[in-house]
Amino acid sequence: MASSTPTRSMRARSTEGAARSARTARGVRDAVAGYLFVGPFLLAYVAFLLWPFVRGVWISLHDWNLLAVAINPDAKTFVGLDNYVRMLWGDGLVWSLEHQWAVRAIGLAGVAVALWAWRTQAIGRGAAITAIVAGTLVFGLALGLHPGEDGRWGDRRFWPIVGNTLSFVALTVPAVAALGLGLAIGLNRDDRLSAVLRTAFFLSQVLSVTVVTLIWQLTLSPRQGLIAHAFRSLGLEPLAWVTNPDLAMPAIVIATVWWSLGFAMILFLAGLQEIPAERNEAARLDGAGPLQLLRHITLPALTRTTTLVVVLQIILHFQVFGQSHLITRGGPNDATQVWVRYVYQTGFRNSELGYASALAIVLFAFMLVFALLQMRASRGEG
Repeated sequence: MASSTPTRSMRARSTEGAARSARTARGVRDAVAGYLFVGPFLLAYVAFLLWPFVRGVWISLHDWNLLAVAINPDAKTFVGLDNYVRMLWGDGLVWSLEHQWAVRAIGLAGVAVALWAWRTQAIGRGAAITAIVAGTLVFGLALGLHPGEDGRWGDRRFWPIVGNTLSFVALTVPAVAALGLGLAIGLNRDDRLSAVLRTAFFLSQVLSVTVVTLIWQLTLSPRQGLIAHAFRSLGLEPLAWVTNPDLAMPAIVIATVWWSLGFAMILFLAGLQEIPAERNEAARLDGAGPLQLLRHITLPALTRTTTLVVVLQIILHFQVFGQSHLITRGGPNDATQVWVRYVYQTGFRNSELGYASALAIVLFAFMLVFALLQMRASRGEG
């Protein structure tokens, strides 16, 4: 009996060691399988996203002429942060309350609306903080900076183009969100007509930007466009949308809202269908009308959806290119020149690839701020 006890103990230890080895081997196999699954994605991510970004940062630190470097790879000069200084700063800059007061007033009004919506619980705390911080920094501070009497920008075109882009975003995002929500509420039914109308409104979303711009070029044409014919039928002179500096940006905004509306509508429809029907029925039994239902039931339940729609539209519309490039060519007189088109022109028309890369990196940083604000808003509402 004395000799059998050590034997059993040794067998137990041997069995435990074998089980531990089997678990270790299984863990190694699982880890290898996991890396094999994510390996293709990681390779593609590094090759097509991470490496081009790092390469772009490196190019932005050089005076890099596209044509010269294509002929002679050594025809580039390291200039450090000179491209960024040229872009973002200048000499004799001052800040004043009156500079670009109309655009800033619209933006700060949006900040006030966000604050009011937060106080009335129409939107969550995270979304409100996002809107208030971003609006205050951009409209309250950044747009008030301009050259003084003897000052100048390092790049005279950059800040007006940023202003154009901000104006475009400030006009399109609220319009897409409000109209998308309105359509979603109106078409949140199970009848056949609503299904047909939902499909009709979403069809524009599947069109390419080239097709959309061709449609709106014809629609806005002062000679043969539908709007021109409507004006003539009323005895009015058609408007030159594309060539008028005051109407060119609204023309692009209208085309973009029409194009983007379907996506926002579908997201809001998905959010509306997640609201329990019993909640609306209980509110109606308590005497709530349509506006009270919208304010106290629908909008609070759609807080996350609204945040998602607004942030996605901001990110997408800051990257606008096709509409400006194809409808107005950035004109007239840079009235519709936007950030991404300026990057394109600088890099490929002017062959200033170093400066174009710096422009793109600053745009990326701008978009990263909004992505971080989105994460903050999501955590704040979770």
